[in-house]
Amino acid sequence: MVANKAIENRVVSIAREWIGTPYVHQASRKGAGTDCLGLIRGVWRELYGREPLAVPNYTRDWGERQAVELLETTARQVLGDVKSISQVLPGRVLLFRMREGSAAKHLGLVAEGGPGPTFIHAYSGRAVHESALSQPWRRRLVGQFAFPERPL
Repeated sequence: MVANKAIENRVVSIAREWIGTPYVHQASRKGAGTDCLGLIRGVWRELYGREPLAVPNYTRDWGERQAVELLETTARQVLGDVKSISQVLPGRVLLFRMREGSAAKHLGLVAEGGPGPTFIHAYSGRAVHESALSQPWRRRLVGQFAFPERPL
């Protein structure tokens, strides 16, 4: 997959506009409330307009076990799968597995690459914010995806 710098730069710019939006489970409204998936959905809407899929209800339980990796499977269908997760680039979507043996259920957007990478995300108890992509976060990283040049 060839990176599209214009899209990646736009993704970071849009995501930074969401910083400070309160955490609200299953929401996706800049300034009003969002969760990690809602942030990705909001960036998608600003890039392309209408979302490609309806989002089913989901729990906020990071320890939930699922027979199917629903978030990972959907990300592969809608976004471009990046084969390597060793190099993170701005604008990429990161997928994390927060607990061993559980489903991958947390998302973020790379804001800065290079030697001090950061990512933008939201989780319970925290508004959207930018965090260092530290070793504890890297250890949980299971996938990296790129916004497509054109929506589905």
